[in-house]
Amino acid sequence: MFVDSHAHLEGKQFDNDREKVIARAREAGIANVVAIGNGDGPANFDCGILLAEKYEFIYATIGIHPHEARLADQAAFDRMEQLARHPKIVAWGEIGLDYFYDHSPREVQKQVFSKQMELAAKAKLPIVIHCRPSAASDDAWSDCLRMLQEQWKQTGLGGILHCFTGNWGQATRALDMGFMISFAGNITFPKAQQIRDAAIQVPLDRVLIETDSPYLAPVPHRGKRNEPAFVKETAARLGELRGLPTDEIGEQTSRNFYRFFKLAEISESKVPAR
Repeated sequence: MFVDSHAHLEGKQFDNDREKVIARAREAGIANVVAIGNGDGPANFDCGILLAEKYEFIYATIGIHPHEARLADQAAFDRMEQLARHPKIVAWGEIGLDYFYDHSPREVQKQVFSKQMELAAKAKLPIVIHCRPSAASDDAWSDCLRMLQEQWKQTGLGGILHCFTGNWGQATRALDMGFMISFAGNITFPKAQQIRDAAIQVPLDRVLIETDSPYLAPVPHRGKRNEPAFVKETAARLGELRGLPTDEIGEQTSRNFYRFFKLAEISESKVPAR
């Protein structure tokens, strides 16, 4: 049994075969998927909810990605506050800072990140963090972790560092604030040794796995469109690093997911046979 804790299933990359992709996930033993509710910004950040309403095993998030922070306005914040009450919403995100692409001005990213932490705290939802520094430094990590320390830690709600790409020191700071660390397909990439070094050290009961579909397809699918069924490859690589079987990583990260989100654990008998 496996859980894909982060997938962008609303993406146009799935428009021609979304139902088949979801069916393959179930056939591969994926018990649950979290559909991330960013879309292309405020115009369609209910995209995760629409999928969660259609499929019982899919949960959703809602939030404005740092790329679209420049599009945020009071109307968007008001609508998110309403949608956050939906019973299938399990977290607010992905939110955070992206200094690599700088699609939105950095100060605007910070303001929108701060506002969404305020709204998530009010809704009593954990947050899903996107943090990508510029190529030259760890600037986004410094700002993101500082903001979490100042504004989020005291809520006790925790969150997820999604698609973790930082180092062990950065992971430790997040763990101290109650965060889970989620690893994606890039853990299989040859140049991702820093990620693997952190993956070995994070306590196993604080680890999640994800695909970030349709991005970051793991080896041996690298270069192709990613999909939830491929989360097993991430589990396999994590298992190699930790000296554990793939299925044991799947079971442990699934239990972590249900515990963190306070969800009823799905018995393996309810997941289609592999």
